[in-house]
Amino acid sequence: MSEAVMIFALISIWFSIFITLVVLFGAVHALIKNFRLESPSKYEPLSRYPKVTIIVPAHNEAIVIQDTVYALLHLEYPKEAMEIRVVADNCSDNTYAIAKDMISRPEYQGFDIEIIKRTGTGGKAGVLNDLLEVATGEWICVYDADAMPQENALYFLIKKALEDEERYAAVFGRNKTRNYRQNFLTRCINLEIITTQRIHHIGLWHLFKIGRIPGTNFIIKTNFVRSIGGWDNGALTEDTAISFKIMQQNKLIALAQNSEAFQQEPETIQAYFYQRKRWAKGNYEVILDNIHHVFKRKSNWRIKLEVLYYTSTFFWFNFAIIISNFLFIVNLFAMIIRLFNGQFVIPFTFASSNRQIAAILLVNWVLMFFIYLLQINIGLVSQYGQATSRNLLYSIASYFTYSQLFILVATNAFFSLMFDKLLHRDGSKWYKTQRF
Repeated sequence: MSEAVMIFALISIWFSIFITLVVLFGAVHALIKNFRLESPSKYEPLSRYPKVTIIVPAHNEAIVIQDTVYALLHLEYPKEAMEIRVVADNCSDNTYAIAKDMISRPEYQGFDIEIIKRTGTGGKAGVLNDLLEVATGEWICVYDADAMPQENALYFLIKKALEDEERYAAVFGRNKTRNYRQNFLTRCINLEIITTQRIHHIGLWHLFKIGRIPGTNFIIKTNFVRSIGGWDNGALTEDTAISFKIMQQNKLIALAQNSEAFQQEPETIQAYFYQRKRWAKGNYEVILDNIHHVFKRKSNWRIKLEVLYYTSTFFWFNFAIIISNFLFIVNLFAMIIRLFNGQFVIPFTFASSNRQIAAILLVNWVLMFFIYLLQINIGLVSQYGQATSRNLLYSIASYFTYSQLFILVATNAFFSLMFDKLLHRDGSKWYKTQRF
């Protein structure tokens, strides 16, 4: 029995390593293929500039809302082709007043921008659905209240969308950490964001044309999102949920690599824990809601692959890591006891000897550690200003600290979801990420 448990854990981890290497290969190939130097100040005129409705859901965002509104008003896109709607959603602070004061300045006259007070339900998805009903833009663009898009972010999103208007139902850009220098946690989050944006997203798009809508810095066709019923009100991860909806319609979510926005990340363990728990729990829900597509013959192959990818990442791999850690801890204590009692039997061994399992676990650990560092540092090299010796040291330290913390978060989210299902309790409570 003990041998079967160990074999399951090892094979599972090696399978995850294989998937990681495939995506990493795709990302490296794409980065090499698309590498070129060009002046960021020169942009090709677009064939047309479709009208865009920019929506900013803002719940108690007084700390960051001014910077976000400023960034939106300085986008390099024709102002007559933009309608900007900042929604102060059930705010108990002065988010509305700050944003209202910002747009009243003389230099911002002539923009179609409105600050809206809202008292409805549904959280962020509710805001998006309310604005979806009245949006006049051909595309809807979403920015979180802490997001600061670069001046060319919307231009590159639209440029990508115009490449294939028939197949592209949505286009997403990349996000960067604006406060990564604050402390050790934010530096680790920065490494995670870079790896996700520069490796996972690029690799999946390059190899399989699979994209995922992030929470911010993306556009989606207005008529299309209306046709699929909008966003899921109250969803913990409305972005992941609508990504699967898009794939169900055999449409693509395209990646615009040059579109970038800066976002603020949690600066405390508590803020990080609750934010990532919500994300993990929301992703679990979406996986469970879509896992039936794997067994349907007529389901889109991309949605099958995406379900399997999420399942292997959030369920299988995490479970295997937990088992692996359990085996390691149990054997470690057993070996300590055996120092004082030579007759004590080490529980998890191969052929009554711990040498084989020790060797295999060592190789397994070295592989995981090496690939973890490899994908992070390839991501760092591909992003200007991030390939530093300090970030290399942080990437090493994060393996033993930050990555282990995520396992705790994901496990907690899983059991929270299971208890929600068993006890029939409402698990859709939205945690407001603390701003700094």
